[in-house]
Amino acid sequence: MEHWPWPTTASWSTTNLCGGRFWPGEWALSTHSDSELIAQSLCCAPEDVSELDGPNWPARIRHFMMLAPLSYSLVIMLKDKIYAVRDTYGNRPLCIGKIVPINAGHGNSAETPADGWVVSSESCGFLSIGARYVREVEPGEIVELSRSGYRTVDIVERPDFKRMAFCIFEYVYFARGDSIFEGQMVYTVRLQCGRQLWREAPVTADIVSSVPESGTAAAHGYARESGIEFAEVLCRNRYVGRTFIQPSTRLRQLGVAKKFGALSENVAGKRLVLIDDSIVRGNTIGPIIKLLRDAGAREVHIRIASPPLQYPCYMGINIPTREELIANKLNAKQLARHVGADSLAYLSVGGLVEAVQLKHRDAADDKSKPTGHCTACLTGEYPGGLPDELSW
Repeated sequence: MEHWPWPTTASWSTTNLCGGRFWPGEWALSTHSDSELIAQSLCCAPEDVSELDGPNWPARIRHFMMLAPLSYSLVIMLKDKIYAVRDTYGNRPLCIGKIVPINAGHGNSAETPADGWVVSSESCGFLSIGARYVREVEPGEIVELSRSGYRTVDIVERPDFKRMAFCIFEYVYFARGDSIFEGQMVYTVRLQCGRQLWREAPVTADIVSSVPESGTAAAHGYARESGIEFAEVLCRNRYVGRTFIQPSTRLRQLGVAKKFGALSENVAGKRLVLIDDSIVRGNTIGPIIKLLRDAGAREVHIRIASPPLQYPCYMGINIPTREELIANKLNAKQLARHVGADSLAYLSVGGLVEAVQLKHRDAADDKSKPTGHCTACLTGEYPGGLPDELSW
């Protein structure tokens, strides 16, 4: 095993991985995992690469990336080094951290010595292991990490005229609030989404609240921009996981009943604005509204801090068909009636992009840094086209 790699992944799915040009029929796979397929591809040297002194891993990785431009973040582990790899569109996050000595103090300068190097999809993971955030892996970048430090060994360019396409839903839902993407904290972006949501969809109310915990930052932004008091109205059972990723509707609905309780003293007789980060299938918000009405809420207005999800994701997220998405069945007014809300409104696509890109647009030193975001699940505009249209 001295020379042979094992790829682990942070968050990804390689689109059209088995399509014609990439999939040699002689490969025998024992699993359905993309990790195995990637390992197989890395173990096959490109014909135009010289390997007299052993495997040329950067060249092999580049060869794979040219065949599959998205969507993946990879950690490829060898005996004495690690390669951190991000797809050419930058669709999934990946960042580098360093483990520092206990007596190194609290600074994070480049001169601080390192006891080791780590890679993560989110920077928030570093603190729990005594590591400090260094930087993101750039789109298309191949970074080699070893005992002596880290270095960029190659950068694979995107196809001509294609913009980077970082998944905008990382800001909306997936990431933890204290993670850093594109030089900004996720919490700050969600706060700005809430501010923008008030500008687009104001409502008269006594209290602004949230569906814990992913809607909380946006709710604070909505409250600050509107001047309406923020108060908690739902108590979360922290031992129940995310309902969005449950495999069936029934399990998702049962999950809601176990997940929340109403804070009746904050709810009774009040007009509420409840902020949530997103609505995917629409199975969870109805039971929450019923819970609040049973606790005495006079009005319940729903505001969603993201646009309606209307298209499936072909890059590793559990949204396989358009038929599953409630926004394709009901518009906002119909959905409000369906879930029992007094009103319901979404943040616009333009408003979400505005919130995400605000810092880069305002900061003079960031204007030269390219920004671009995948909004395929919102607009149907896929970075590389639909899977059956892909050319690689």
